[in-house]
Amino acid sequence: MVHVRYEVVEHDGGFAYKVGDVFSETFRTHRAALDAAIAAADRQQAAGQTQAIGYQDEQGRWHEELARGDDRPQTEVEDDLIEPPNRPQRR
Repeated sequence: MVHVRYEVVEHDGGFAYKVGDVFSETFRTHRAALDAAIAAADRQQAAGQTQAIGYQDEQGRWHEELARGDDRPQTEVEDDLIEPPNRPQRR
């Protein structure tokens, strides 16, 4: 199973969440960024319909494949800004 980690960080004069090296939009408050990260993680776990998807890999090549609607990743929201780093996983 795929595991996706959302991390809340300070970014561009405010706060954002990031997945890997990709940042979300910048939020004015830490709480807004945390709420957005939790909402995004929840949406990613929601089952949907099987459909064709396109994505770009690290080398810039585009791929198309059929994504099953019931094959959802495990998600986690990490927030070291307010919680100790050695805590149990939230999601």
